[in-house]
Amino acid sequence: MSAAPDRLAYLQVEVATRLLSTAVLERREAMPIVAIDKVCTPAPWPAEPVRQLIEEALKRFELNPPTQADAWLAPRLHAALRLTRAEAADPGLWAYLAMRVASDYVVWRHPGRNPKHGQVRSINKARFVGPFDTQAFARLWWAAELFRDGPDYRPVVVACGNQDVLNTVLGLRVILHRPVAQALLRLVSDGRAATGREVNALAQAVNAAGSTLVYEALAPDVGQDPDAYRDWIDEGHNGFVPYDALPDGPDDGQVSHAAIHELVALFARLYDEAPVRGRDR
Repeated sequence: MSAAPDRLAYLQVEVATRLLSTAVLERREAMPIVAIDKVCTPAPWPAEPVRQLIEEALKRFELNPPTQADAWLAPRLHAALRLTRAEAADPGLWAYLAMRVASDYVVWRHPGRNPKHGQVRSINKARFVGPFDTQAFARLWWAAELFRDGPDYRPVVVACGNQDVLNTVLGLRVILHRPVAQALLRLVSDGRAATGREVNALAQAVNAAGSTLVYEALAPDVGQDPDAYRDWIDEGHNGFVPYDALPDGPDDGQVSHAAIHELVALFARLYDEAPVRGRDR
């Protein structure tokens, strides 16, 4: 792979999609780095801290199933790449990261489904240029942002340690309400909804039972402190992220224990009534 660039950049999704030919996705041709460098637009963040983090993840989990890297990488990617939500909503940044800075990680983590007879294994294009809950790095950053509890990244480890939470729950609008996100994870972490079927049943029950407006009435959230978040971004210029301990997220306010308790009780009742294939009544 070519040397990492000095700084990150934006790569328009429409352009990135054209560059992701079938041959590239099937790994018969290399990523067109020269073409990417000609069309990308510079961004202000250094690339080296992110590249070092990716290399550490590849080294640590080389002999493990690639899914196990998610829980380790998500909080550290969030802490290393300190973005506002508006900045993180630009898919061009994630396309550049996936295609120019760390395409080797995408290939390793998302190699594609086992091909049918006569077919060639192909990487899902959405892992490079897909929506936020599918793209290889955007899904990890947003999982860390939406599941953290203020500076505490431990709920992120729970969320990213369960692929069904990443694949199903992350895309639900209800988790924009922080007490909902934390209450769902409590039921996962205490083992009441642990398997894929159970997590999906819980998510469907919670999503179908109400809107965020209803849950906000039952379990009010405290407002997050935007100044504390900005301070956290400003303090991250040195790029240091601990590898053997969880970093600290922005100290912008944690969810009320009372609000989580209220929703855990409600979600447990909803889950008890939800159909779960293979579960005895």
